[in-house]
Amino acid sequence: MRIGEVGLMTRDAVRLAAFYKWLLGVENGSEDAIHQVILAEETMLTVCYDGGASANGGNVCLAFTAAGVEAESRRLLEYGVQILEPPKVRPWGMKNLSFYDPDGNRVFFRSPLQ
Repeated sequence: MRIGEVGLMTRDAVRLAAFYKWLLGVENGSEDAIHQVILAEETMLTVCYDGGASANGGNVCLAFTAAGVEAESRRLLEYGVQILEPPKVRPWGMKNLSFYDPDGNRVFFRSPLQ
């Protein structure tokens, strides 16, 4: 068995999906206010409207492998994203940076050391 989907529940699916489309450089052609598939490769990333029922963010963290976290850090700053932890080499052989998405979920970008 494999994980088939990671879903982010939100009170504003269009806003959060727009952020992840920008972040990941993808366009899904949808402005659906209820459900949007952002990535559909090995594991899907979806953004779903929660009906206003859940607490806003902070319940999940996501980690994406990027070609270079230094360049991603500059891109995030240009977009106005506040970096929580700047690029830093970790003992497990990755360089990580972290930030919050618009709903307060923690996001990590990581690059393997070469």
